[in-house]
Amino acid sequence: MDGLLVGGAPPDSELVRAAHAGDADCLGLLLARHRAGMHAVALALLGQSQDAEDAVQEAVLIALRRIGDVRDPHAVGPWLRMVVRNVCRAQLRKMSAVPLAEPATAGAVDRAGGPPDPAEVVERHALRDWVWSALEDLSPGLRLVTMLRYFTDVTAYEDIAALCGTPVGTVRSRLSQARAKLAGALLDSADRVHDDAAALNALHRGVAEETLVSARRGELAAALSDRWSPRAEVTWPTGKRTGIDYLPGAFDRDMSAGVRHELLNVVAGREVVIWEAALLSPPENPFHCPPGVVWVHFLDQGRVSRLRLHHPRRR
Repeated sequence: MDGLLVGGAPPDSELVRAAHAGDADCLGLLLARHRAGMHAVALALLGQSQDAEDAVQEAVLIALRRIGDVRDPHAVGPWLRMVVRNVCRAQLRKMSAVPLAEPATAGAVDRAGGPPDPAEVVERHALRDWVWSALEDLSPGLRLVTMLRYFTDVTAYEDIAALCGTPVGTVRSRLSQARAKLAGALLDSADRVHDDAAALNALHRGVAEETLVSARRGELAAALSDRWSPRAEVTWPTGKRTGIDYLPGAFDRDMSAGVRHELLNVVAGREVVIWEAALLSPPENPFHCPPGVVWVHFLDQGRVSRLRLHHPRRR
């Protein structure tokens, strides 16, 4: 029942209305208040196991995305328990053991047919800065796999493993850890002042566009000198490692062969920036190059210190 709690805390209805208006602190308090009830539902359906905790964490992420769907602010508790129940039922129906790919909760479907992921929260929810702040609190290894899996089209474990330079099993483990830590970090960081994630992303998209324009003009070396460490290392899709001086020549060879780079997506954090680009082969040779390339930039004091390039598998 909706009502005042001990100490004069606001009732659920007030917290829901504030959350609808984008108040991260109130949403965090609301989720913390009902977490025990959500966990009880998961335990009843899945038993005492890691699966039950995973279900609660997944439900928290879904609630972040779908809190605006709560039409009766007084009934948010039953709504949250319903979200957990649906996630648990989806887990029980699963035929695959692949993590982070559960069937959809009713009314909350992403492009792959599963529950909404953190990328949707960032792009479509008013609390995106809160989510990005929590993401930045993850360790570098967990943060990178999360950015790739949830915010880019590099979703296959094999591709993520190639970009991270780790075994596929490590990717699976890190994603599981990241999901657990992210759900907790969201609640822990609700009352902080958060960076403007959209502004940071827009800044780096502008840098990406300027860099590719410079490359088409044959001025890539000059563009790199502005934002890259002169000692930066590039790891190519073949595993070959070079300095940045090799990059302009390789780009020029692509241009001479009629290949064009089309920027598709930019995902920017404080220490990692990811570009996704389509590689457009010349009409007379449509299979000259892979269909796309992913650039993962590692920043040190704002300058690129390392770059990993990867060609995702053809779909």
